[in-house]
Amino acid sequence: MQGIVEGIHASGRRCVLAITGGGSGAIAALLRVPGGSRVLLEAIVPYERGALVELLGREPEQACSAETAVAMARRALARGRRRSDEPRLVGVGVTASLVSDRPKEGDHRCHIAVADAERIDVVSIVLEKGRRDRGAEEDLVARAVLLTLARACDVAAPDVKTVLGPGDRLTVASVSPEKTLGDPIDRLLGGLVERVTVYPDGQCATDAPVPRGVLAGSFNPLHAGHVELARIAEERLSGPVAFELAVLNADKPPLRAAEVRHRLAQFAWRQTVELTRAATFREKAHLLPGVTFVVGADTAERIVQPRYYGDRTADMLAALDEIARHGCRFLVAGRTDDQGRFVTLASIALPARFAGLFEQIPEERFRRDVSSSGLRQRPS
Repeated sequence: MQGIVEGIHASGRRCVLAITGGGSGAIAALLRVPGGSRVLLEAIVPYERGALVELLGREPEQACSAETAVAMARRALARGRRRSDEPRLVGVGVTASLVSDRPKEGDHRCHIAVADAERIDVVSIVLEKGRRDRGAEEDLVARAVLLTLARACDVAAPDVKTVLGPGDRLTVASVSPEKTLGDPIDRLLGGLVERVTVYPDGQCATDAPVPRGVLAGSFNPLHAGHVELARIAEERLSGPVAFELAVLNADKPPLRAAEVRHRLAQFAWRQTVELTRAATFREKAHLLPGVTFVVGADTAERIVQPRYYGDRTADMLAALDEIARHGCRFLVAGRTDDQGRFVTLASIALPARFAGLFEQIPEERFRRDVSSSGLRQRPS
């Protein structure tokens, strides 16, 4: 396989690999041959089910399926786009169910999906049960991954069937990204796009202009304070303010499709929503350059607290620096805390270097002692 790997390295393509269940030897093979940094942007192994859910942003119907491999490839491609402007990126998703220390009733199988901007190739293999031990099945899947990736990189390589035995079964399919998911919201939930603008009439766009400001929140539920804050922010910014709902959250499980659509329904014929996969403000700034984030004082405090960055002050400062480099800033509304105190920027220790990123809305212009969590706790 060394010649195949050398060809991948020399192809001029960059890739991100996401592999679960088996086949991780493909990652080692790419790195064992000198020149791996020319092709490999990132390799991730979300082996535990929760890690796979975190990668996909949703619970897969089945961990080892062609659909899950395609979703993983899409997420890998999206991660690559955040790290490189290279137009010929490739995302690889691999999911496998192989020999284990427990008997398996189902087939031993793997699904390999390779995605770029134009197409998604899917290779599915059912292995002859009982023919190989775990190591041999792992080796076969890794070889199949490398051959599939080589072909996606326009490298002359043998067909995948050359690594199979007479009792193995192979299925190959190709689809366009648009055909796999037509609805823009489904495409975002599937990881094909990072941002969808949902207008009040329900129309969606994936390339809408960035608004002047966005009010980020979970909106569970949307309440009058949110609407009034957006109006005040529009006055201060002299431009439109949309609401931003992220389907991924740094501290909570991903939102399921039904819940996303339920929350969006609150805005129908009222407000524009920026639906994103950006869990952090650092990621939001990358998606929405130049925007002003409208936040509560409690959120502003979390943004500058090292404990939300693994107690690493350097990581917190790096995040603020990246937000600033994208031309973003924060417009902050006061919030009443659990002790009944009205908290403003004046009571938050802002890093001196980035204090200019934050602007306070005066209390006389906006104060609403209501929260979504408080509304949820009220008896129905």
